[in-house]
Amino acid sequence: MAELPGVERETLDVDVVIVGAGPAGLAAAYQLAKLVQAHNASGAEKKLEGLSIALLEKGKEIGAHGISGAVMDPRGIAELMPDWLERGCPVEAPVAEDSFWYLTEKAKIAAPIMPPPLQNHGNYVVSLGELVRWMAPIVGEMGVDLFPEFPASRVLVENGRVVGVRTGDKGIDKNGQPKPNFEPGVDIRAKLVILAEGPRGTLTKQLATMFDLYKDRNPQVYSVGVKELWQLPDDRYPAGKVVHTLGWPLDMDTFGGAFVYGMKDRIVDVGLVVGLDYRNPTLDPHHEFQRFKLHPAIRNILQGGKMIAAGAKAIPEGGYFSMPRMYGDGFLIAGDSAGYLNGARLKGIHLGIKSGMLAAEAAFSALLDEDYSATRLSEYNDLFENSWAKDELWSQRNFHQAFEHGQIAGLANAGLGMITGGRGFGFMNRLEGKAGHEHMERIQRYFGSEDPHPPEKMKFDNSYTFDKVSDVYYGGVVHEENQPAHLLIHDTEVCITRCTVEYGNPCQHFCPANVYEPQPTADGRGKVPFLNFTNCFHCKTCDIMDPYQVITWVPPEGGGGPDYKKL
Repeated sequence: MAELPGVERETLDVDVVIVGAGPAGLAAAYQLAKLVQAHNASGAEKKLEGLSIALLEKGKEIGAHGISGAVMDPRGIAELMPDWLERGCPVEAPVAEDSFWYLTEKAKIAAPIMPPPLQNHGNYVVSLGELVRWMAPIVGEMGVDLFPEFPASRVLVENGRVVGVRTGDKGIDKNGQPKPNFEPGVDIRAKLVILAEGPRGTLTKQLATMFDLYKDRNPQVYSVGVKELWQLPDDRYPAGKVVHTLGWPLDMDTFGGAFVYGMKDRIVDVGLVVGLDYRNPTLDPHHEFQRFKLHPAIRNILQGGKMIAAGAKAIPEGGYFSMPRMYGDGFLIAGDSAGYLNGARLKGIHLGIKSGMLAAEAAFSALLDEDYSATRLSEYNDLFENSWAKDELWSQRNFHQAFEHGQIAGLANAGLGMITGGRGFGFMNRLEGKAGHEHMERIQRYFGSEDPHPPEKMKFDNSYTFDKVSDVYYGGVVHEENQPAHLLIHDTEVCITRCTVEYGNPCQHFCPANVYEPQPTADGRGKVPFLNFTNCFHCKTCDIMDPYQVITWVPPEGGGGPDYKKL
């Protein structure tokens, strides 16, 4: 969001500011407060009395933007809070039944043996939003200050060191002028900043550019998960039943798969994950998900049910070699922002929690030594490299890269990786990769002609299939309309003169929320997107998949966005 020049801003001084109240941010806050309390009670000569920790969350409440599959490996939460179940952690059910299906258009083939990465015995079906809603007051009781509706808009950097963050202004109209309720953002200055913003974090992206955090790394690659919750009329799909699928409706060149998880109260969690490194410029992840629900095996599960919630989110899939440098002068990066996700297992909650704990340990040491330099904070990387989180990610370090060459190559490499300790093709320690958007092909190349081949317009029956606007409604998405758009197109001329011809304006397809509606220009030169920014799911797909990388997602006014329930 553009900032008004010459505005006087309040300054809030804290010791540590954490951006993002997902599993990683909440775990970091809890563990740091716990370490400080234990230290001060230990009789140590140097105490950390009065230490202030601030946790910022852009949603209207903690949990409002929380969305994941999710089947949770309890290893992370059990390490953070050994009595997590006794304290009432809101699990839906322990996994009781596991299946893996390969789908053709009309049939399913059930695997006789579950692939080892997808074996879920001992794991739990959860709602990520409910999990973090439960964690938040526990963290608050530890003395951490929680600030929902406070989106961090940029990092504050002085002399090459991060010294805090600035929160977004409130009350600016669509023309960039202050409204009567205008409130300038606050500069929150801190000795240490921990970024746990989720995938494609806004401030993480800023730091990655400033400090070259991806030097000698593979680019991060992402998928987008589109999902719905369905209320069923009976107990046909019990809580704790887990199905993962591969194959239809995705083609053999496209990475992805689907899931169906049984939750409490006859609710089914159904979704499709599509790799954001696909080739077809007209591919529409939301439409593919709607087609998925029409498969006979899935339709039988949903028959007679009612869709009650919907949403979408990006997922970091690159693995170990796509993780940025996670520390620098005055900052640490945790959770999805740092790529803590095991793509082979489809799990990241436990890794996010562990990353927050590791960041807290490094932060605690830095506070004791009063040294916030990159050299001191590199302890975070050392802690990670000696942790079970590194061991798990290392074992699947080359999982995604082979899928850049199609499903068959990816599956063969995944199988070989299980035999070779993660090396995979060529027994190489590291497979190279490239950014997802670089895989998208121009229309002429993909279809073999200059014909844009628009996809056949999908007809939605509003019983099993729903248009994007309906899913936006069921995601509880609300933004103040009279504010600047939080989706910044840095060069609309590219959209008009190049994207229309070269890619057919793929933003209208890859966005799961119908934010982008290309409209012909008055002079007929091409099309320029009309932005329905109030529809935005905050999934970041546009920021990730735009072939020219001219779209930047920034946080809207505080509290805006989805209001997810049990997603």
